[in-house]
Amino acid sequence: MTKIKDIMTKEVETCSLLDNVYEVALKMKEHHVGSIPIVDEDKLVGMMTDRDIVLRCIAEKHPASSKVEDIMSKHVISVSPDMNADEAAHIMAEHQVRRLPVVKGDRLVGMISLGDFAIRESLGKQAYVALENISESYFRNKPF
Repeated sequence: MTKIKDIMTKEVETCSLLDNVYEVALKMKEHHVGSIPIVDEDKLVGMMTDRDIVLRCIAEKHPASSKVEDIMSKHVISVSPDMNADEAAHIMAEHQVRRLPVVKGDRLVGMISLGDFAIRESLGKQAYVALENISESYFRNKPF
């Protein structure tokens, strides 16, 4: 059984509570990512996604200089490095997310994304199932 610690990204770009939304957006652009974990020392305290920036900052007419703490998602779903890949894929599907922080205790140790599953041929099925469930649930709940 494949463990998260074997496939997670270990080098994760983070921001702190001292950063503002603009600085987080720049880091997202620079590293081609859609979310940045927010840490206080090594402790995970939140996540900032591109969606958070659009919905909680821009759409509500807050300045880009807004504090990260005011815009970030504070309720963060995470996984442990010893969790198996099937469990993590299930959590992604259940919570409609494509990436999860990996924490040991409350300390950030990595990130896992659907891409991490997809690039490993043996785990491609988990990525497919998770994405299918995320997409199916999303479109089922949207009136078009």
